[in-house]
Amino acid sequence: MTAEKAPVPEPGSGGLPASAGQGGHGEDARVRVRLDLAYDGGPFSGWAVQPGLRTGQGTLEEALALILRRPVRVVVAGRTDAGVHARGQVVHVDLAEGEWQQLVGRSADAPEAVLVRRLRGALSRVLGEATGALEVRSAVVPPAGFDARFSALWRRYSYRIADRPEHWDPLLRGITLWHKAPLDVGRMNGAAAQLLGLRDFLAFCKPREGSTTVRELQEFSFERTHDGVVLAHVRADAFCHNMVRALVGSALRVGEGLERTEWLHERMLARVRDAKTRLAPAHPLVLEEVGYPATAEGLAARAEQTRALRDAIDAG
Repeated sequence: MTAEKAPVPEPGSGGLPASAGQGGHGEDARVRVRLDLAYDGGPFSGWAVQPGLRTGQGTLEEALALILRRPVRVVVAGRTDAGVHARGQVVHVDLAEGEWQQLVGRSADAPEAVLVRRLRGALSRVLGEATGALEVRSAVVPPAGFDARFSALWRRYSYRIADRPEHWDPLLRGITLWHKAPLDVGRMNGAAAQLLGLRDFLAFCKPREGSTTVRELQEFSFERTHDGVVLAHVRADAFCHNMVRALVGSALRVGEGLERTEWLHERMLARVRDAKTRLAPAHPLVLEEVGYPATAEGLAARAEQTRALRDAIDAG
């Protein structure tokens, strides 16, 4: 287990002054780099840094620090809980322009390719026996205005459920819930459809002080795939703490016939959290993808809009 490194720069700074302009010139000039990564959540105590525990953020920042020889802070699209996996996580980090150019060294490759290659080696050193649990798939310089967290339009998760013993595959048990009761996918979809839209999901969230539980749930559906497994699809502009697991856990009760199809909608309207608020286990949950605007103007506008909303919440 790897202890986290501290102290580090303030969140959102990427390790450089917030006044530094992307692609500019001078001592404070910086280059913002987007990193796309995937990880197995099993070896990590969640994404966010926790003293004395191995986390996704701490592991990546330690690897970057080995390369850059200074403390580094990354900004993530969406923090995942302990045990949750990712195929499409996105972070950004700000490098000094000189650091970016010096990455190449004697290599004929572009800085993007060199950074990915060097990160693979640094992550191997940091992770030790858990090597391969976190992989950086690509590094690119995104359009101006990009912010991994605030520019995101949506996050999409999947959740695998095997509700029949003949589908309990030991090789996939780390990403699949072995559910002991058969599920009615039609009932689950009927319940899930009633939650779509801009709603207050307090009944399905663990509220954080000073944060809103209002989210836009854009997709919530279930399908039985060709291999007999039930696959949940959940997409929203953002998720509050434990929201996906609570939504899936509640839908399982409907799928088993323990609750009516209207039950999820009634709980949402009542804004009630009680003993029936069940969290589905973390290990089958996967962050599949984060969506962003296609243009620099769209990225900057989305980031400004999201920051303004966050400031209004904090002030309210």
